[in-house]
Amino acid sequence: MKLLAQLPNARRLRGLLFDIDETLTTEGKLTAEAYAAMERLKNAGKIVVPITGRPAGWCDHIARMWPVDAVVGENGAFYFRHAQGKMLRRFQDDEQTRASNRARLQAIGRRILDQVPGCALASDQPYRETDLAIDFCEDVPPLPLETAERIAALMRAAGLGAKISSIHVNGWFGSYDKLAMTKQLFAEVFICSPAMLKQDFAFAGDSPNDAPMFAWFDNSVGVANITRFAGKIEALPKYVTRGAAGVGFAELVAHLLRED
Repeated sequence: MKLLAQLPNARRLRGLLFDIDETLTTEGKLTAEAYAAMERLKNAGKIVVPITGRPAGWCDHIARMWPVDAVVGENGAFYFRHAQGKMLRRFQDDEQTRASNRARLQAIGRRILDQVPGCALASDQPYRETDLAIDFCEDVPPLPLETAERIAALMRAAGLGAKISSIHVNGWFGSYDKLAMTKQLFAEVFICSPAMLKQDFAFAGDSPNDAPMFAWFDNSVGVANITRFAGKIEALPKYVTRGAAGVGFAELVAHLLRED
């Protein structure tokens, strides 16, 4: 990974896509510094899109209330966009499929809780439309990464796709991920080809579920806490900030706007 200062021609980039937990936030909090950086980016005319594992309930609020152009949620299950007083919700699966899958996910979740002491259903699980989120260090005493990997293995054995974030292990039915839905969003809403998206936008993240984005984007950036997953992530970002979490996010925005 190269230092962020080596990311060339940063001001030419059309926008920033970014993970939320421990990329935008810091220890679970959205700081004034990070929020202000996001707002400066939007006010500068850049396209601003969170790409998160957080649930549909949160993403409805984010799309309506934050200075963003859209949000991709539940690790690529959907995108939401609020514009001109209307909410556009685009899901990978139809409503009947989502309802059927939720019942199956509940049963899988119960089995995982029985087999892995110390983990819990994520506190935001009631607001999810499409996936199962198991908490290993947000509202439970932190469990080692090896435990998160065991949870992911149990999900895969049950037929789910599974990814580890900085706080949860997420599992879902289907082959979609953050990158697939991001490409769909940009094609349908921003009339942007995959080649343009890859070259003209930056992506920032901090954990293994961001690996497809790190690998694909030419301008992928990890905040400094990405080093927590050294040796345990399929693809590293091309660049890394000096600051961790929200401080690193603000550092990235300053570089994109050349405020430093």
